[in-house]
Amino acid sequence: MSRVGDGERIPRSGLPRGGVLRIGNASGFYGDRFDALREMLTGGPLDVLTGDYLAELTMLILGRDRLKDPRAGYARTFLRQLEEGLGLARERGVRIVTNAGGLNPAGLADAVRELAERVGVPTRVAHVEGDDLLRRREWGDGVLTANAYLGGAGIVACLRAGAEVVVTGRVTDAALVTGPAAAHFGWDEGGTGPDLDALAGAVVAGHVLECGTQATGGNYSFFTRHDLRRPGFPLAEIHADGSAVITKHDGTGGVVDLGTVTAQLLYETGGARYPGPDGTARIDTVRLHQEGPDRVRISGVRGEPPPPALKVGLNRIGGWRNEIVFVLTGLDIEAKARLVRAQVEDALGALAAAGTPAAGTPATAGTPAAPAAPAAPVARRRPAEVRWELSRTDRPDAATEETASALLRLVVRDSDPEAVGRAVTGAAVELALASYPGFHVTAPPGKGAPYGVFEAAYIDADEVTQVAVLPDGTRLTLPTPPRRSGVDEEPVPSPGLPEPLPAGLPTRRVPLGAVAGARSGDKGGDANVGVWVESEEAWRWLAHELTVERFRQLLPETAALPVERHLLPYLRAVNFTVEGLLGEGVAARARFDPQAKALGEWLRSRHVDLPVSLIAGSPEVPQ
Repeated sequence: MSRVGDGERIPRSGLPRGGVLRIGNASGFYGDRFDALREMLTGGPLDVLTGDYLAELTMLILGRDRLKDPRAGYARTFLRQLEEGLGLARERGVRIVTNAGGLNPAGLADAVRELAERVGVPTRVAHVEGDDLLRRREWGDGVLTANAYLGGAGIVACLRAGAEVVVTGRVTDAALVTGPAAAHFGWDEGGTGPDLDALAGAVVAGHVLECGTQATGGNYSFFTRHDLRRPGFPLAEIHADGSAVITKHDGTGGVVDLGTVTAQLLYETGGARYPGPDGTARIDTVRLHQEGPDRVRISGVRGEPPPPALKVGLNRIGGWRNEIVFVLTGLDIEAKARLVRAQVEDALGALAAAGTPAAGTPATAGTPAAPAAPAAPVARRRPAEVRWELSRTDRPDAATEETASALLRLVVRDSDPEAVGRAVTGAAVELALASYPGFHVTAPPGKGAPYGVFEAAYIDADEVTQVAVLPDGTRLTLPTPPRRSGVDEEPVPSPGLPEPLPAGLPTRRVPLGAVAGARSGDKGGDANVGVWVESEEAWRWLAHELTVERFRQLLPETAALPVERHLLPYLRAVNFTVEGLLGEGVAARARFDPQAKALGEWLRSRHVDLPVSLIAGSPEVPQ
């Protein structure tokens, strides 16, 4: 195995040199639009095309795949996309960089080589290893995946060695951009060198691109202003100083404006610092400028050294879960909910007390019961966690049965699959002819299913060895860049509040979304909600009005949880982090919206007293 010495530079080759590097995105998640790769390759000029296939939940899915087949563990969709895309990329001289390797980047790299031979497109393929730490130490019971979030150094080495396709495992989403940019411009990946600001700029551009069409109008609060039936995928024109222009191919749908870029900048970030292995980007220094139609320039980004530790994503099986949704229709919704809840709770309690197995297949009205099958083992206790939630989706005097109905959701969890299986479904099914009028459920009750738990750990960067496997098979061990401890522990000075609006202005009670956009998401068990406005006057109101206390009032579900607020004046935005709202993460499905995707839209729907001057002419408010 070759090793690059601490003072040695990786030979610079592979990418063409030039003033601007055009990096596109063709995937924001595993399951994104299949034909996006072809669209991006044929829609306009590109130098590099990236694809982000990994998320916390995806790693759990791939981990379960690997349990069934050790050769699995990567995003198979990417291979199918390449069947046509490989030839197109070669014709156009576009390098492809993707994290679709998941838990098995070597396996995917081999599969790409086999595909290239089969379709007759000679391709230089390289991959990056070193993120998989599952066998490096004891992570605890039930851990299926343990992957460090690597930076872009391995991608740099592969591209400079002439790779046309680079496959990685778990790297940071931004590394898919910082790697090609550093390889192209010759930036020093040293972590404390002179190119920190440039790398930080690329980190920000990478964060904007990573979720695909969320930068071009997807999931956008002000979607009614634009035609967003089929938004195009984004690309970034990266400059040597790390500044970038976010745009999209001409003729594609969607929109790139200050709002769509701001929304994505706020997505799944926290405070002023956005730390990563390639450097820490100061989000509070980002400046945006609308340079033209569908062109937003990002500039002014300051960088700081990366933290000394790497984040490690751990996925494990947390237990077993089951869910039953009762439909309550028409009158007396609350009373119906109380009745069926009491009946189920009594049944669960009686089961635990008597130790009786749940019933077999129930009879329907007018037919005899089927003979009971031999009883399977049934847990003789109440599930460890039982949660009820009534969603009042019903309307009075409704024109359809569906709109006259509310949903009562029962969710149970336990470490024992039997405790959430027939013990629970039997208790519900037996009530079919003995409960509230109109009793039915949205789907037949089934067995429990395993659920996953995500948690983040941290490991000293020196303990992780990143290896670039070059197109000729050379295994290049990359040095750990020097890091400076304590930088991310020094508090960022809080920006001053803007001057408040004059007191006594006439107000009108309207939804917050009349002036504010929002985007929300998940990081493990925490949720973030970014809120922004479009004018200085609105910013003067928002910064003073939307405090932590007011946020908790508007979203009562957060009232008992730790909430942090961060001001970002250059973006006219406030960013909130709510600790613990999502329990043990998306795979655990602890709440109705397990990824907090719509938390921001709920916030925008809450009514506040807005100065009339802020909503005059607003398309979001009837005038």
